[in-house]
Amino acid sequence: MAKNWLSNKRLVIIGGTDGLGLSAALACIDEGANLIAVGRDPAKEEPVNNRFGQKGLVMTGDARDESVAEKAIQTCVDRFGSFDGLYHVAGGSGRKFGDSPLHEMTVAGWQQTFELNLGSLMFSNRAALKYFMKNKQAGVILNMGSVLGFSPSPKHFTTHAYAACKSAVIGLGSSLAAYYAPYNIRINTIAPGLVKTPMSTRAVENEDIMQFIQTKQPLDGGRIGVAEDLDGAAVFLLSDYAKFITGQVIAVDGGWSVTEGQY
Repeated sequence: MAKNWLSNKRLVIIGGTDGLGLSAALACIDEGANLIAVGRDPAKEEPVNNRFGQKGLVMTGDARDESVAEKAIQTCVDRFGSFDGLYHVAGGSGRKFGDSPLHEMTVAGWQQTFELNLGSLMFSNRAALKYFMKNKQAGVILNMGSVLGFSPSPKHFTTHAYAACKSAVIGLGSSLAAYYAPYNIRINTIAPGLVKTPMSTRAVENEDIMQFIQTKQPLDGGRIGVAEDLDGAAVFLLSDYAKFITGQVIAVDGGWSVTEGQY
């Protein structure tokens, strides 16, 4: 990849202090961006800030709070002079809340999974769009989906509220892309397969699932993804090289969505 794909871009990454978001943040900085990374854990501020140097700043906040994204965007403007793009990564499994197959699901499992994965994304996307529209400015929004939003796996991955959220991310992204295209605001979605993150610990520690992944994600020898696998797509879609692309879902899934997988 050519260097400086994101030169002079000012970005906000919601969920940017660990896992997929931190990897993307470091890749964006390496490509020339300045950015604000939002994360929930205050203990990560100092070590992540040290990795960012002068090109990035960590802001602690819960993405489920509607004011957090607005504050992050304003911080980006105050520190770097403007705001050009949002990458929403924050979200996660709702198993601990009661997400499960629907006939076993609790109301809390449904509601809290949606709050974590879809409510937070609505807040960040709305904040970005309000800024772009108020300032009559072009911009880009990139959202984190999942292959489970359109390619289910009924044996091993049965959190139905999570799947519904990720389907909704795709539907919302398409609707937003259609509406805001005349304003030169682009909205796209990355849909990863199974990637090694704190969220995927259950799967990583399950031998049956790992054997399944060898055939379900057959690229590169058949393996679980790593955070860096998504960075190229994120940098590209946030950059001006993708200025004629909107409303798209890019599956970065090792072949998940085009293979059956063997049990």
